[in-house]
Amino acid sequence: MKFTIYQESRPGARPNNQDRVAYSYTRDALLMVIADGMGGHLHGEIAAQIAVQYITEAFQRSATPQVHDELLFLSRSLGNAHAAIQDYAFDKNLPEAPRTTIVACLVQNSVAFWAHAGDSRLYLVRRGRTIQQTKDHSRLQMMLDQGLIDEEAALHHPARNRIFSCLGGSHSPQIEFSSPVPLFANDLIAMCTDGVWGNLAPDEVAERLAEGDVLETSPRLLDRAEANGALTCDNLSILTMRWHDDYVMEQASAISTEGMPVDGITTKMEGFARHRPPEGGNLSDADIESAITEINMAIKKYSRFDPGK
Repeated sequence: MKFTIYQESRPGARPNNQDRVAYSYTRDALLMVIADGMGGHLHGEIAAQIAVQYITEAFQRSATPQVHDELLFLSRSLGNAHAAIQDYAFDKNLPEAPRTTIVACLVQNSVAFWAHAGDSRLYLVRRGRTIQQTKDHSRLQMMLDQGLIDEEAALHHPARNRIFSCLGGSHSPQIEFSSPVPLFANDLIAMCTDGVWGNLAPDEVAERLAEGDVLETSPRLLDRAEANGALTCDNLSILTMRWHDDYVMEQASAISTEGMPVDGITTKMEGFARHRPPEGGNLSDADIESAITEINMAIKKYSRFDPGK
């Protein structure tokens, strides 16, 4: 495989960052995950951390060096992440489980498969045009589909943040799966939370990322969204991947997995503590260590169910 990849998460104007983003790859498979946590004091980011960490660790166990069944892997790993969040809430005696959106994309054999719940998005951009895009699981999207409002009214509608499917919470998620999508040279996959797309024009993600090195265009896109969000900017996170094949000249920043050992794996996933603000907010180091322990305990229970092997 050959690809160029970029990920970044920013708090925006919020005191804490409840978004999480990660990618992991073997010689023959690539996983990308993004999540936007929802919930009061700390719990939203724990939900997002559990989801991203569980799915990434499941990939590390299952990709040897490929995942056996792509859609089964996505279904089981997202389902188990949902259950792990609910178990965390039960063990903490929370009145309601925290929630998180999720988008997970698996690429192998030059074919992409993805699954999502909530309003974090995936865009597949080819030759400067968005050819596929996830549909938000939100009340606002339902109103748009029914013709009750138009795109302009949707930009500032009070229901824009109300979603009906997610991991965690009290209801089972309605996870939506893509069909297998073959990737061609220079195709771009962009995954982002609503802090990014919600502060941009409808076609701006594709337009600003369509050409150029994603290592340069992606942070500029975040700058644009953050500036537009101004003093009310939500957390904003992005993961972009430019696909290269063996028959074209790829960018100098491209990653090639050709020389990786069969059992080799590379992962970029920032730890929980690294997302806290420098002043620590209302949490002490002991609080953060306790949260990490609780996250790992919630994940461990389901780690024996290795999806997709």
